[in-house]
Amino acid sequence: MSAPTSNVRPDPDPVLVDIVDYVLDCRVDSTLALETARNCLIDTLGCGLEALSYPACTKLMGPIVPGTIVPNGAKVPGTQFQLDPVQAAFNIGAMIRWLDFNDTWLAAEWGHPSDNLGGILATADWLSRNAIASGRKPLNMKDVLIAMIKAHEIQGCIALENSFNKVGLDHVLLVKLASTAVVGQMIGLTRDELINAVSLAFVDGHSLRTYRHAPNTGSRKSWAAGDATSRAVRLALIAKTGEMGYPSVLTAKTWGFYDVLFKGNEFRFQRQYGSYVMENVLFKISFPAEFHAQTAVEAAMTLHGKLKKAGKSVDDISKITIRTHEAAIRIIDKKGPLNNPADRDHCIQYMIAVPLIHGRLTAADYEDSIAQDPRIDTLRAKMECVEDPQYTKDYHDPEKRSIANALTVEFTDGSTLDEIAVEYPIGHKRRRADGIPLLVEKFRTNLARRFPQKQQQAILAISLDQAKLEVMPVNEYVDLYVI
Repeated sequence: MSAPTSNVRPDPDPVLVDIVDYVLDCRVDSTLALETARNCLIDTLGCGLEALSYPACTKLMGPIVPGTIVPNGAKVPGTQFQLDPVQAAFNIGAMIRWLDFNDTWLAAEWGHPSDNLGGILATADWLSRNAIASGRKPLNMKDVLIAMIKAHEIQGCIALENSFNKVGLDHVLLVKLASTAVVGQMIGLTRDELINAVSLAFVDGHSLRTYRHAPNTGSRKSWAAGDATSRAVRLALIAKTGEMGYPSVLTAKTWGFYDVLFKGNEFRFQRQYGSYVMENVLFKISFPAEFHAQTAVEAAMTLHGKLKKAGKSVDDISKITIRTHEAAIRIIDKKGPLNNPADRDHCIQYMIAVPLIHGRLTAADYEDSIAQDPRIDTLRAKMECVEDPQYTKDYHDPEKRSIANALTVEFTDGSTLDEIAVEYPIGHKRRRADGIPLLVEKFRTNLARRFPQKQQQAILAISLDQAKLEVMPVNEYVDLYVI
């Protein structure tokens, strides 16, 4: 007979403890991390404002029950909604991610750490409004920036060595986990309660990647992070009631996360938690495109100009070779029909074809009105992805973290254009000096989509000044975005 299973409740798994102790005890004193977090904040909110131009996004916005208004609730930037923090987190998270234009982290797992801002900002705003109503001090925006840094770090450090996509799980699992940890700290959970909350995030059901891949690619990938960060707020609030946790949620034999969902493997870690991820995060500045294609789009934009100089058009192209890294081939090398915008912004061939033809790639270029141009699919059929092992190696190198693509165009007359290679996109840490001014212009453009001039200037005056922003009460900053 087998030995009976012990019912002695174990100590919490070390992974849970490390996350919680980092959130509760780590003092963030990196000027670079705080400055990058401010740039991340404005870029992320700007992405959300642009998404409000799309009915497919706005139809999901607002309270669950129409007409519901929550006194002292969290406000949703760019709208007139004031909601409970769980639903506000969903709204903000869905806005942020809708157009695939917010920041990115690429490693063994990829994802978008600023997705956590949905839960962070909603919770901070709700806490601040209730504090003022009770005669207490609100949180300030530095609290938000620090929470962003810590959420980025949790999500990104786990992603460095652990691939969830290879077991069919979506990266928003890490959004739920990171948001639960930092939101739990914000609402005042004790250490034990926070360990309980993080365990609840792991024991929860987790999203499949089905909605990101052929033949099912669809718009859930645009609101999945909003769903994850809002679920995190809900779990943190449940833990605050004193609800129990599950200390060996990862390691429990047979029933734990590792055995059930991770092929029996334990998480591996490359580094301790600090502020590395925020300092090295990738910004999407020029193009609303899946990040593994950012450098390919940059190369295609260059080739668009070279086509003109050579007196050629896209009709003269016979073949395009895309020299790339393994992750790009696995995620966005896509043949056959593309059924919707979510399908198109995850197809490297589509994201190259549009700039070759038009000299641009915007969010609107994924819509049906552009996609019906027959030249796009004709070009797509002429493209071939080839893995460059060095590109794959440099992609995983912690000192490089390149996202390289190189394009070679061949013509029907047998001539070719010189290969255009781009190793680091404009949003990479190595190109911050070039990128940040463009990021600010992107923010200005997105503010202008939604607000009158006077309101734009009020937002800019605070948002571009690190010292002023850090000391501003959260509720006052969010009020600047009410339309």
